[in-house]
Amino acid sequence: MNVLAASAPRVRERTGVALDAIPYAELLAAQAPIILRGVAKDWPLVAATRASDDAAIAYVERFDSGQPVVGFTGAPEIGGRFHYNAGLTGFNFEGARVGMADFLERIRAQLDAPSPASFYIGSTDLDRYLPGFRAENDLPLDDPMFAHGVLASIWIGTRTTAHAHHDMSHNMAICAAGKRRFTLFPPNQIANLYPGPLEPTPGGQVISMVDFADPDFAAHPRFRDAMASAQVAELEPGDLLFYPALWWHHVEALGRFNILVNYWWNEAPAFLDTPQTTLLHAMLSLRDRPDAEKAAWKAMFDYYVFGPADQAAAHLPAHAQGPLAPIDATSARRLRAQLINKLNR
Repeated sequence: MNVLAASAPRVRERTGVALDAIPYAELLAAQAPIILRGVAKDWPLVAATRASDDAAIAYVERFDSGQPVVGFTGAPEIGGRFHYNAGLTGFNFEGARVGMADFLERIRAQLDAPSPASFYIGSTDLDRYLPGFRAENDLPLDDPMFAHGVLASIWIGTRTTAHAHHDMSHNMAICAAGKRRFTLFPPNQIANLYPGPLEPTPGGQVISMVDFADPDFAAHPRFRDAMASAQVAELEPGDLLFYPALWWHHVEALGRFNILVNYWWNEAPAFLDTPQTTLLHAMLSLRDRPDAEKAAWKAMFDYYVFGPADQAAAHLPAHAQGPLAPIDATSARRLRAQLINKLNR
C-alpha cells in the first residue's frame, strides 16, 4: 500500500459545482490541486459504472472505432506496478497493438480471478479511438483559456500503479469508473523523488524510482522530504481532479476495473517548442562546463529567459529586437530553422 495514503494531507475539495459552471479561471489561478466532487456524476458512463463493471465495459465498447490501441499487460507478480525490471534493462510488462474490444474482453474475463494479470490502456485519444463518446460524456470547453486546444484522453485498466511523474500540461482528470488515488507533489520536489532514466520510460515521461509501497530510505533518503510536501486525492466515479502542469503525480487505480478521462491543455501556443528540448540541449551545452561558467550562464538565462519576457528588448527599437521580440508563429519557424542550422554544423 502507498505509505502516504493514510498520513498525507488531503487535496482541498469543493462540492456542488455544476458541470456547466466549472470555475476554470479560478482553478488555474490557484496553481494547486483541487477536487470537484461529483461534477461528472451525470455522465452516462458514470451511470453505467454504478450498474456494474460489465455495464461500463459494454458502454465503452459501443464507441470502439476498430483502430488498434496500445495495450500493456503485466504478470500477476508485478501487482499492477508498471515499472522497470529488476536490472533496469527493460520493463516488467509488455506492450502491443491490440483491438480495444478484444482487450476489454480480456479484462472482463479475469475480473473475478483470484490472482489476475494487470491490464492497462494508457492515454488514448477519445476523438480518434472512441468517436461519439464525447457527445455523451464531456466537459464544456468554450472558455478562452482553452484557445490553444485541449487533448481529451481515456485510460482503462485493472488495479494498476503509474509511478510518480509529471506532465507538461495542465490536467483535469475525471474518475469515470472504479476508484483512483493521486499522490501529488509540487515541481520543486523533483530531486526528492529520484527520477529515473530519461529514456526509455514506461509511458513517455520520466518516473520516480521510489517504491511508494515500500520506500528504500537507504537508497532514497530525500524521499522523506518529499513525503512532507505530498497531498493525496481519493476519487470516486464522477469526481474531477485538477492539478497544474509539472506537478508530480503517483496514480493508483484501486478498483478491479477503472476508467479515467483526462483533459490536457497549455496556456502557451503550440508553435512554442517544448522546454524538454531545451533541457536536453542544456545537458549537451551547459551541464558539464566549469562551475564558474555555469554560474555566468545562469545569470544570462535569468536575464533572457526567466526574467520578465519583455526585459531584454525593452531598450531596443522594434526593428532591432529580432528573437528578443515576442514570439509568434512566423518568428518561431525562423528561430527553429536557425537552431537546426547550428545543431547540424
